[in-house]
Amino acid sequence: METTAHSFSIFGSFHRFISVTLVLTLGFLGRCVVPMPVPTDVPICTSSETAQYSLTFTGRWTQAAFPKQYPVYRPPAQWSNLIGVTHSSDYHMWRNNEFASNGVREFTEKGEAWTLMKEVEEASERIQSIYSVFSAPAVVSSTGQMSTEFEAFARHSYVSFIVRIVPSPDWFVGMDSVNLCAGEQWKDSVSLELFPYDAGTDSGFTFSSPNFETIPQDKVTQITSSAPSHPANSFYYPRLKHLPPIAKVTLTKIKKTNQIISLPLEATQSNLLPSDNEIEENHIHTPLDCEVSVWSPWGLCKGKCGDSGVQHRTRYVLMHPANNGAACPLLEVEKKCVPDNCL
Repeated sequence: METTAHSFSIFGSFHRFISVTLVLTLGFLGRCVVPMPVPTDVPICTSSETAQYSLTFTGRWTQAAFPKQYPVYRPPAQWSNLIGVTHSSDYHMWRNNEFASNGVREFTEKGEAWTLMKEVEEASERIQSIYSVFSAPAVVSSTGQMSTEFEAFARHSYVSFIVRIVPSPDWFVGMDSVNLCAGEQWKDSVSLELFPYDAGTDSGFTFSSPNFETIPQDKVTQITSSAPSHPANSFYYPRLKHLPPIAKVTLTKIKKTNQIISLPLEATQSNLLPSDNEIEENHIHTPLDCEVSVWSPWGLCKGKCGDSGVQHRTRYVLMHPANNGAACPLLEVEKKCVPDNCL
């Protein structure tokens, strides 16, 4: 029970950090919970020591890389707070091609974490799958950084987290069950590029779409340059084979000293400007082609009686080009006609 008690000590610190009070009874801490058997089809970490990691999340959501409908106000492009856990292989906070939980739904649609935290608590109580819970503060810049620290244990060597894309219907980025341990060794560092996901609970196509519940609920899916294939989708770039990464996360193992390693009462966190290297990596310019409406009906035929007349039709710009994308075509054309109602 020592591991379980330690896990919930960390869990309590996280609750103090985000000012959310979840009551853990003394009766639960006192009773014995039988752990679930460890799956035999996944790698087993055999390290006898815990490991402490620093996590740095860097946004790459620039207007140059994602010019289509880029949010510039009410609110501007930004990131929610990060919520993460270290856990065993039998737990998933979220998973591609599976249905999102109610907690993930509320977090990705509204940024509310209460139900998600209750789900984490229940998983800890039911199968002892959670070792530590951590968070990092929201970033009010699309290219800002946030960082935090967390601890992992051999039985709970996996890490998962989620960050909401703000604004969006139910879109997010995150990490699902990345193993930080290989045999007896903890990995020194892990770095991943992140791409947007759709939680499958809201049917909005654009960053600023109003709430439109998906009935029945869809599964979590990765958003690509061609899927969803609707031209109105904010991530729809049919000229691209792949979307550029919208964010990046780096996990770095903290080297131990002779002192005893312990988690701080509150997670280390910061909103930092990107480093010079990160700024260079943000120099991605995605071409955005001009998009125009359908043609209007032909107008009245204007002209003198006995002569040929002229009539016009028009269309308007839906999306102006950017980053050397295709220029807009003609917005007005005319053709000869016979004047109507000529006496």
